[in-house]
Amino acid sequence: MRIIGPTIGRRLAYTGLLLATLVALGTFVSGTVSAVGSAQNPQDGSIGLEGTIKAPPPTQGGTIGTPGNGQTVTNGVITVSGLCKTGLLVKIFDNNIFVGSVMCVNSSYSLQVSLFSGRNDLVARVYDALDQAGPDSNLITVTFNDAQFAQFGTRVALTSTFAKLGADPGKELDWPITLTGGVGPYAISIDWGDGTPPVLLSEAYPGDITIKHVYNSAGVYNIVVKATDANGTIAFLQLVGVANGKVSQGANGTSTANSSSGSTNTGTSTPKTSVLWWPALILLPLIIISFWLGRRHELTTLRRRLEQNRDFS
Repeated sequence: MRIIGPTIGRRLAYTGLLLATLVALGTFVSGTVSAVGSAQNPQDGSIGLEGTIKAPPPTQGGTIGTPGNGQTVTNGVITVSGLCKTGLLVKIFDNNIFVGSVMCVNSSYSLQVSLFSGRNDLVARVYDALDQAGPDSNLITVTFNDAQFAQFGTRVALTSTFAKLGADPGKELDWPITLTGGVGPYAISIDWGDGTPPVLLSEAYPGDITIKHVYNSAGVYNIVVKATDANGTIAFLQLVGVANGKVSQGANGTSTANSSSGSTNTGTSTPKTSVLWWPALILLPLIIISFWLGRRHELTTLRRRLEQNRDFS
């Protein structure tokens, strides 16, 4: 026992170490598979976290191709179009005042904006999802000869502090609009871009108003607000409305809800834990080899001790 005991203990230690490694590895792999196979979050009792990933602002600005620089017009509503990077929000500024917005689709954009009487300096600015602005576009100067302005002395105008707003489907979207100029009462028409009939409003005085709508399906929609005053002057304001959720590209280029599955998964399921036995199959030969090495070491030690005893005798 004095000769063999330490060697057997050493061999058992090797084997125990490998068994412990097997158990730890099996537990780790089992836990990993359980996590990967879990149901989608959030689950009951879970805590949701929200963060913002910082990214550099757009490095490439948009362009204005229409109208041409130095053009003179007699119509107070014109179409502004140009090139841009797909997926960015394009905001149009007239004399540094926001006059309309649209999403860039297929590397281009187009929208109608209202002009101020006299000189109009038009600039297009692109914005990413973090509302970071890219470089300004080329400056386009358009002159609006307003015969109605000379006759009535003022012109109605629309603007907003928001170019893009969103809400969950089924939830009310509130949008503040500023109505200025012109002569009341005002007739206001809002096309929310989702195929519903335009909403008609009447306002007696200029000022801040709030337009409201409920989208039934997720998507990105072009909103067109039109105001007409008592003298017949007209103002346009195009905006981008978002109904949150998964969207897909429709045939007409408008993002709409993806409802091809015909159902929505709103429940939770119990995660399944899978126990993998392949780590044991891999480590089994190692355990056998370890046992064989321990046995060999034991015999070698015993042989040396016997030779030493023979020499002493």
